[in-house]
Amino acid sequence: MQQCVNKKNNAVYDKSMIKLSAVIITFNEEHNIRRCLESLEGIADEIVVVDSFSTDKTAEICREFNTVWIENKFEGHIEQKNFALNAATNDHILSLDADEALDDELREQIKSIKNNFSADGYYFNRLTHYVDQWIYRCGWYPDSKLRLLDRRKGHWSGVNPHDIIKMDEGSNIQKLSGNLLHYSYDSITDHVNQTNKFTTIAARAAFKQGKRSSNFKIVTRPVLKFVKDYFLKRGFLDGRYGFIICCINSLSALLKYSKLKDLQDGRDIN
Repeated sequence: MQQCVNKKNNAVYDKSMIKLSAVIITFNEEHNIRRCLESLEGIADEIVVVDSFSTDKTAEICREFNTVWIENKFEGHIEQKNFALNAATNDHILSLDADEALDDELREQIKSIKNNFSADGYYFNRLTHYVDQWIYRCGWYPDSKLRLLDRRKGHWSGVNPHDIIKMDEGSNIQKLSGNLLHYSYDSITDHVNQTNKFTTIAARAAFKQGKRSSNFKIVTRPVLKFVKDYFLKRGFLDGRYGFIICCINSLSALLKYSKLKDLQDGRDIN
């Protein structure tokens, strides 16, 4: 039996034969959540869903899978994901979004390491499905995500809405093969609407952090973003949708820096 000492509280814990809790945050995810939960069958010993008061059939679907259902007011992506992290019974956590699912190879990898959880955290690539095709470039793949961890060694951090798991200094991080499948946008309209929503959140978060925009950034950052994703990241190889994605990525930069400038000038960005 391999044992380690947690430096935070000197507790001794076993790093093999672990029980795994999957945690998911939701809000009106009836079109995604079933696929996510089905991919966790035979993997998770517990599934915790933290919902911010959905009004669709999300709760009904989750009850079919014997999940732990918790409702909690949404204060931000990072805050909600940390709440979910702490709500689980087990210390070993697999954190997913409702529009994500494990592919077969990643499922087998996670099954295997449950018998020998030798690292503090594991990351893997995320592959995004856009409208009706998988996107392998545009800066979207490989999109490494650390989602499997011992919660005693890490937590959610970052700047809303761009959350990231931050592990303790000196943590052992390893990579698993396989893909986390991300079913992002069913239409271009969905992508544009989400971009508008997320850039408002990002601009407000950046403003609170003391970051500032300028007319120079508003003009140059969208151009640089498009050149990087379409040419350097070879988005042109993803065809028509590759071009559209890179354009909307550029739009995201334009909106973020424009909204940040409006906040600086005392204007509302709702």
